Amino acid sequence: MKPLRILLLGCGNVGRGLVRVLAVERDRYPGLEDLEVEIVGIVTGSRGSVANESGADLVRALSELEGEGRFSSRNPDSVEMDGLQAARQLDYDVLVELTPLSIEHQGEPAIAYIRSALQRSRHVVTANKGPFAFAYRDLMSLADAQGVQLLHESTVMDGAPVLNMARHSLKGCRILELEGILNSTTNYVLSRMEEGLPLTEAVELAQLQGYAEADPTLDLQGWDAAAKICVLANAFMEADLNPANVERRGIENVTMEELQEVGARGERLKLICRATRQDGGVSAKVGVETVPAGHPMWSVSGTGSALRITTDLMAPVVVVQDSPGVKDTVYGVLNDLITVAEVAEADRG
Repeated sequence: MKPLRILLLGCGNVGRGLVRVLAVERDRYPGLEDLEVEIVGIVTGSRGSVANESGADLVRALSELEGEGRFSSRNPDSVEMDGLQAARQLDYDVLVELTPLSIEHQGEPAIAYIRSALQRSRHVVTANKGPFAFAYRDLMSLADAQGVQLLHESTVMDGAPVLNMARHSLKGCRILELEGILNSTTNYVLSRMEEGLPLTEAVELAQLQGYAEADPTLDLQGWDAAAKICVLANAFMEADLNPANVERRGIENVTMEELQEVGARGERLKLICRATRQDGGVSAKVGVETVPAGHPMWSVSGTGSALRITTDLMAPVVVVQDSPGVKDTVYGVLNDLITVAEVAEADRG
């Protein structure tokens, strides 16, 4: 199998995890044996960039990122290049786009990166939910027109195969409603508050554990969750939603008293995402809801997440993910890369 030439944009926790699996830990995972790749470029916004048409030195690149926090200027592969230049100029087969979500800029610059790759008939794999929350139809139409893959398994529930399951295992079903706990940070914070920690201390603990960003606003105010339910609704319910269309209430105003009152009845407060078909369209909302004992979302604690899919043909299908980490997101990216490799090989055959 001919190696896939990869351009990696963004090298935060997930990007470094991907490089680590491919460069250092590969022998631990026999399922990756047939995945042949070369990373010809790694471009970041603040850590420098490297590029080599014969394949970058991943061991050195990873060592520099983990030791110095950025690529060394002494690295022979070091280049001055931004993401858009790389997407437009470098020679690669698949763009792996792992830059952060931007609600403020409505999914940019990731949308521009992905569009540039698709216009060059390059496959795209991403874990960034922004492009699919703000430009799903446009990007998917472009990918279809160019005859390339645009895959995003890791955009929702890390690497849990909810997107692949709905596409391939619910054929013939019409999805009527999606309901889920899709933001791990807020679920962790609410779980710690149930144990007696005030909101501010629970958030600080989440940051210390690496579950929350230095600025947790997108999580606490429900924006991240809103983006995720948009991705799912756009992908599975033919919706054309963006986070501004989502009725939204985050957890920033949840009090200890509310949690105690609900807990005394054997119930729990959860940040629930919901998308529903109604009046010929699809509406979505994110909000704090009281969940009774016995409900599938009741038992989801800590950084866990869950999705309940209601269709017209089957009883509701529930997917629960227990305590996902960075490696789960990395797996979703790898799963998509394997799919791209299989498609590319079939096209060549």
